[in-house]
Amino acid sequence: MGLLGASASTTPEQGAADASVALEWRVAAGLVPYPEALTAMEERVAAIRAGAASELVWLLEHPPLYTAGTSARVQDLLAPQRFPVFEAGRGGQYTYHGPGQRVAYLMLDLQRRKPDLRRYIRQLEEWVIRALARFDVRGERRPDRIGIWVVKPGGQEAKIAAIGVRVRRWVSYHGVAINLDPDLEHFGGIVPCGISGFGVTSFADLGLTTTMPELDAAMMATFDEVFGLSPAA
Repeated sequence: MGLLGASASTTPEQGAADASVALEWRVAAGLVPYPEALTAMEERVAAIRAGAASELVWLLEHPPLYTAGTSARVQDLLAPQRFPVFEAGRGGQYTYHGPGQRVAYLMLDLQRRKPDLRRYIRQLEEWVIRALARFDVRGERRPDRIGIWVVKPGGQEAKIAAIGVRVRRWVSYHGVAINLDPDLEHFGGIVPCGISGFGVTSFADLGLTTTMPELDAAMMATFDEVFGLSPAA
């Protein structure tokens, strides 16, 4: 099975990708069902490990759903009948995905880049922070809370991006989810990432009218600033 729901491959600088491109970018057309995305990621990870495929950053949206990470607690699923719930296999707890949220799945060869999981997660955080900064949104880390946070007018802190990864034989998959304009009320069916007492926010909630293509362009433009160029084969 290929990368279902994905459109033609693109890179930040050019149109169709070819076999010589070390890092491939894909932007999905429409909403990608979660099981198909999970299967596609697993197949791509295996192909990267076998030397049969390039690294991939896959940008997409899902239909409304909840995913459970390996540390998910049943009491944090507050409305189990509201949306489909999927076991994700990634680290972390419950997360919501849905239209208006940009999900970025990164399948990178960390053995060739640097086999250091903590460093990789810091890079993901920095990537999101730099992409947000392109729109004058100040994203921040919190030492006791996973994800990227913003301070809203009035001083309330809210999460604008979630991070959850899995690594198989030093090839990464899963990644980040940035809230552009999702229905924030949908987060009410879970305790997002197991963190209570804090809300979630989005570009739209902050009063921004950023489009998905604009956010994609910012993510593409800041990727090499953080991760560097894909290592040569």
